[in-house]
Amino acid sequence: MQRVLDMDLDFFLADCCPLAEKGHRPALAGHEPWAAEAVRSFLERNCGLSRERPLPGRICMTHDGALGYWKELMDRGELQAPFHVTHVDAHSDLGIGYPGPSYVLYNVLSLPPKRRLELDRFYRERKLDEANYLLFALAARIVGSLDNVRRPFSQNDVPSQLLTGDGAHIRLPQSFPDLFERVNGPEPLIPYQEYKTDGSFVAAAPYDFVSLAISPRYAPEAADELIPIFKEYMQS
Repeated sequence: MQRVLDMDLDFFLADCCPLAEKGHRPALAGHEPWAAEAVRSFLERNCGLSRERPLPGRICMTHDGALGYWKELMDRGELQAPFHVTHVDAHSDLGIGYPGPSYVLYNVLSLPPKRRLELDRFYRERKLDEANYLLFALAARIVGSLDNVRRPFSQNDVPSQLLTGDGAHIRLPQSFPDLFERVNGPEPLIPYQEYKTDGSFVAAAPYDFVSLAISPRYAPEAADELIPIFKEYMQS
């Protein structure tokens, strides 16, 4: 199974930022970005990245751009689904906020799996965004396993209905399983591991692709100074 490292700049801050108004950035006070040495240490020691062997990657303005990147890689035959995702973020991006997980669980899961990556349609309907793109990826059955790497300040924002009783797997609950399972088959059981502190996570194997989301409404402008560091670990 191929492996994707999916990061957000807001992970690398002193504390979680409140969502800024559109067109604005959060205040710097209390949300200072990590020192450059700490970022490099995390990328190399925890994630196994190397400046000598940079990976194919992309920097996205908002985190839903990662899903578009994965789709492009799959369309070109470079990334085979299902693949593993390590999600390094202050948020789960599994749809806990507006519009919530209900659209995916009721509307997307009713579609044949091949149609669940009709991203243009979901954008037109204003249902797909940076706060729920990972739930869309799970619904499309392209994620085979998921690591969720958090910070101590990260809120418990994984919708409870997604997790199995032991918390070790995700299975999306279908609204009408008797009907849709006959057509689409059961939704897959996805191994899930949550790391509640950045230091507790060490990548189990090398990655094939990497992405970084800037997420300007979630990170102060000063955090942009870290972007060149991430670029050192990506192929130009």
